[in-house]
Amino acid sequence: MAKRVGVDKWLFGTVLLLVLFGLVMVFSASAVMAKATVGSPYAFVIKQAVFVLLGLIAIFILMRIDYRNYNNPKLIFPAMAVTGLMLIGVFLMGGTNGAHRWIRFAGTTVEPSELAKPVIVLFLAWFLQTRMHLINDVKSTIIPAVLPPLVYILLILKEPDLGTAMVCAAVLLMMLYLAGLQVKWIGLALLAAAPVMYYMLFHVAFRRARMIAFMNPEADPKGAGFHIMQSLIAVGTGGIQGRGLMEGVQKLFFLPEPHTDFIFANICEELGLIGALCVVAAFFILGYRGLRAAFLSTDPFARFLAFGLTTAILVQAFFNMSVVLALLPTKGIPLPFISSGGTSVFVTLACMGVLLNVTREID
Repeated sequence: MAKRVGVDKWLFGTVLLLVLFGLVMVFSASAVMAKATVGSPYAFVIKQAVFVLLGLIAIFILMRIDYRNYNNPKLIFPAMAVTGLMLIGVFLMGGTNGAHRWIRFAGTTVEPSELAKPVIVLFLAWFLQTRMHLINDVKSTIIPAVLPPLVYILLILKEPDLGTAMVCAAVLLMMLYLAGLQVKWIGLALLAAAPVMYYMLFHVAFRRARMIAFMNPEADPKGAGFHIMQSLIAVGTGGIQGRGLMEGVQKLFFLPEPHTDFIFANICEELGLIGALCVVAAFFILGYRGLRAAFLSTDPFARFLAFGLTTAILVQAFFNMSVVLALLPTKGIPLPFISSGGTSVFVTLACMGVLLNVTREID
């Protein structure tokens, strides 16, 4: 197949629009809070803009590097080792609100769990490309494929970060299914995970409170149900057209984390149903173009790589929006490209650079 001269312009344009829109919404959601807490309304958006700039530099570089260079165990295993050490290293750092998710140095923070997602995808793409004919063999394929990602998932759960762990687990299962794994093995995996999920949700105090609040947030609107109630108020008051950009009320110290985990609620309030649907449409276009590249690729490594990178973003976006709309219990997980978070936006843009290079091979 002849090599394309350029990358997928629809995918590139959608990514660029999402990240620029994210900067606007981060400023809108954080300006008042930043002014009150650190003295400048631009504090959070400037920090985000720096990582966006670095991410855009990464995307322009990586979209020009042949993705086949990553199909090399000399690259993959060191990446896995460094990521694993970073996931362990977070426990040596001081916790924030009882969580150990960040490594701090030089005045900034790095969240290793964000790195874990593309590293898992890279490992599985390399491992599964030659194992599809043996995909249902437990000893030679299933255990070696599942074990490294499972170690990452357990470390992320320990931080604790259930949301990111669930994203990693979902991507793992979907990539194995793409490789031809029989549904019975996925069913057995879900059955094995059920007791663990039950314990994590109902025997860990703060998650049990979230589950109770999720089922009946009105019972404790100023306590455990506060996040959900404030989010739903923001979504509901936005109506069809929204209050207008910068005109949101819930971000004024009512809605927790309006520029990070709950930024979609601020979008709904300020831009209404129309704005929310535009965001959903953008992720739909991104998903379609990414999965199109995966399924049209004749290279198994490229297929798994494109599929994994795309589904990781889609699953994370689905979880974030579902939490904001009270379709899932509250969990801390950013909206890709849009939520404030340096590591998240940089890593996601870098992943899109790799995906865009894959699209060069697609007619």
